[in-house]
Amino acid sequence: MNKAYKMLFLSTLVTSTMISISSYSWLGMWLGLEINLLSIIPLMHDQKNILSAESSIKYFITQAMASTIILMSIILMMNKTSMTANSTLQSSFMLMMNSSLLTKMGMAPFHFWFPEVMEGLNWMNCLLILTWQKIAPMVLLMYNMKFTMFMTIIIISAMVISGIMGVNQISLRKIMAYSSINHMGWMISSMMVMETIWFYYFMIYTLISINVVMILKTMKIFFLNQLFQSMNSKMMTKMFFILNFLSLSGIPPFLGFMPKWLTVQVLIQNNMIMLPTVMIVMTLITIFMYMRIVLSTILMNINEINWNPTLNLTKFSKFYLAMMNFFTITSLMLVTILFNLL
Repeated sequence: MNKAYKMLFLSTLVTSTMISISSYSWLGMWLGLEINLLSIIPLMHDQKNILSAESSIKYFITQAMASTIILMSIILMMNKTSMTANSTLQSSFMLMMNSSLLTKMGMAPFHFWFPEVMEGLNWMNCLLILTWQKIAPMVLLMYNMKFTMFMTIIIISAMVISGIMGVNQISLRKIMAYSSINHMGWMISSMMVMETIWFYYFMIYTLISINVVMILKTMKIFFLNQLFQSMNSKMMTKMFFILNFLSLSGIPPFLGFMPKWLTVQVLIQNNMIMLPTVMIVMTLITIFMYMRIVLSTILMNINEINWNPTLNLTKFSKFYLAMMNFFTITSLMLVTILFNLL
């Protein structure tokens, strides 16, 4: 029964996102977002995790508040008297809607609920929040991408907040949350100039996130001290994790570098020089966070840990980890060779 209802809510979660992004009206998009919210709350419930109820309530309150503001801004924009009013009023309603969509996806500076909710969830729910739950708000934001200055401020604040707050964390779930905020800044900047690059970025980010989360889930790791200890006995898994984490940071020669490279290129082609410059400089703080974890994982051996679970990897798990990690590590090199050949 447990699996049956999870499959039911998972199917409605997928359907609601499709309804939202394929709707012809703002009201249909809002309806899709509401179904999406009501679908993920039961999936968050976990009897083995006492913090899941708290996370569910926090998530529900934040999302419901954002949905209310979206609906209010839709009604105000559709109102005939406001339609005939000056364009400043219309712009303010659109800014309200954009801010609500940014709140829904957990983008800085509307991010305060995001790391807290992540902290109370298991890894599979974290993966849903990091990847699938970003699709609908981002696509709706793409339809409404008119305020370049507002979006620039949002992007730069995301870079600053994710870097500074991420360095200060010991929980891997919170580190992944701040990492997601940083990547969302890059995604929104690519969305401003070319939607195709946003799609590439999102797909590559999702692939790398799945790899990192699956390794952490398999080894039952939630905190940095567990990471340092658990990785010592499993050298191959340690290397897979380190290479994927470096790919997530977006440094060459890993696959995660490619969407950032494309984003910087299209921004410069559109004469936006300052934005990518600031983004690259601010992302260096986040890269420092990744590098510190990677170097500590390689060098440190900590005996004082919260718990050290026994690890039994199946043959399928080993094969999956090996294949997916090989793909993410070598893809950038293969894509570059293909581009040069073409």
